[in-house]
Amino acid sequence: MIELSALLQIMPIHPEELRNELFRNPNGVARKTVDITCRHPDYPGKPTNGNALDVEVMNDFLARPAEMAEVAQRIRRGLATGEFQDLPPEAEDEDDYSAPEGRLLMRWHQARERNKSLRKKKIASVRQHGGQLACEACGFDFEEVYGDRGAGYIECHHVVPLHEAGEGRTRLSDLALICANCHRMIHRKAPWPTPAELRASIEQRQGAPRGGLAVVVRQRGRTGDQIMMP
Repeated sequence: MIELSALLQIMPIHPEELRNELFRNPNGVARKTVDITCRHPDYPGKPTNGNALDVEVMNDFLARPAEMAEVAQRIRRGLATGEFQDLPPEAEDEDDYSAPEGRLLMRWHQARERNKSLRKKKIASVRQHGGQLACEACGFDFEEVYGDRGAGYIECHHVVPLHEAGEGRTRLSDLALICANCHRMIHRKAPWPTPAELRASIEQRQGAPRGGLAVVVRQRGRTGDQIMMP
């Protein structure tokens, strides 16, 4: 249950605002596992209350056990490597092709904190020490570019991925502040670079000095595109 809980916590299919300290914790995962298990037609005991979706999940496993087991393994492998793999394509009429989107697996592009308060504490710590809320990989500053709308915003990244670190306590020094683009690039494929390694890669390609990077932002104004270089 602890291992399954850790995997479910880093799935990217739930919005950040729905996550809290109890999100997909081992107790909740154990309860939901029982809810699904007791929907098996041969289950000898009294079923829990559960919900209709538990029945659908059990029916899917009973109807297509090999396919469902393969999907589960693909999800596990996707989480381990940093990206999900698509299911094998089904035979379709090419002239009227359609795909059941609910059965396609998403590409993992973001790592999420196990404890939601860590991001706030990391930001507060950086500010307390006079630091700037800028991406540690490319130097992008949301407030500098977007003004009040971007004030106080930055994404938080575990330098050591949670699926590698396992259960334990996360220190603020284990976290890095990075922008959304760099976050996507880090998690795009394994092996995942650290923010410092990604920064070195960016600087090498752009030929920028170690002191900082020039961030180019394209904004559309009334007179057309404008190039800003903060």
